[in-house]
Amino acid sequence: MEALLNERLGLYCPYIEKSLEEYVGLYCNYNLAECLPKAMLYSLEAGGKRIRPVLALEICRLLSGSYEAAKPAACAIEMIHTFSLIHDDLPAMDDDDLRRGKPSCHKAFDEAVAILAGDALSTLPYLVIANDDKLSDNCKAKLVSILSSETMNMIAGQIIDVENEGKAISEEILLELHSKKTCGLLRACCKMGAVCAGADENTVALFEEYAEYLGLAFQIIDDILDIIGDEKSLGKPVGSDAQSDKTTYATLVGVENARKKAFELTQKATTILDNFDDCDFLKQLTKYLLERNS
Repeated sequence: MEALLNERLGLYCPYIEKSLEEYVGLYCNYNLAECLPKAMLYSLEAGGKRIRPVLALEICRLLSGSYEAAKPAACAIEMIHTFSLIHDDLPAMDDDDLRRGKPSCHKAFDEAVAILAGDALSTLPYLVIANDDKLSDNCKAKLVSILSSETMNMIAGQIIDVENEGKAISEEILLELHSKKTCGLLRACCKMGAVCAGADENTVALFEEYAEYLGLAFQIIDDILDIIGDEKSLGKPVGSDAQSDKTTYATLVGVENARKKAFELTQKATTILDNFDDCDFLKQLTKYLLERNS
């Protein structure tokens, strides 16, 4: 099973990275403003697990037998995700100097360039989808609708997060925050992968539910790692949530109870995958995200 995980990631991740570079080169070739595409690529190429685009490609492959149709959707999601990270790291937000072991975009360039690079990466995804010559107009419309609505959910979650810093919040509000901020783009990538495969509404809904459980478990593990993780493995400082006086699931219920909750959510996500054949890779990926240390 581990061999399958490594093999499929070894196929998808270079494919995504090459495609991202091609899209930025195609649409952002500005001779008089070279710093913009450089900053965009700096953040896009800063590493990371590529979980969101991998999910889009794999779900498309699972349902249609081919992953290539989901390329614009997968890259669009990774651009939106990267835009959110650039802006999250800014002094006005989380004020983080490191991202994946490298200086954050506003440290590698400057704050103004980082803001504009994030702006560009929040807009370019829609150009990538709209200009694709293989997707039908109906499919493009569905993809744009999903991506824009889930991006708005992500931003709404961020607002809830910002407004509740330093406050004691309930488990209900915390899970709503995570459902929007973290699960939003995970729901987007799963639904968009299914749409690119021509899936029916019931299938799309199943993958939306899968993404919700996966995203909540993913965020809870992130919260745990911010308490007990290793800074070198994480590529960013630990304890940033405590420094910002944020309530997280792990601080609310304790690390061990948080682990149990993440395990339960992962089990629910895996059970949904039982509705489909040829899901070994997705099941292994889901388990990996529960057991990760970075």
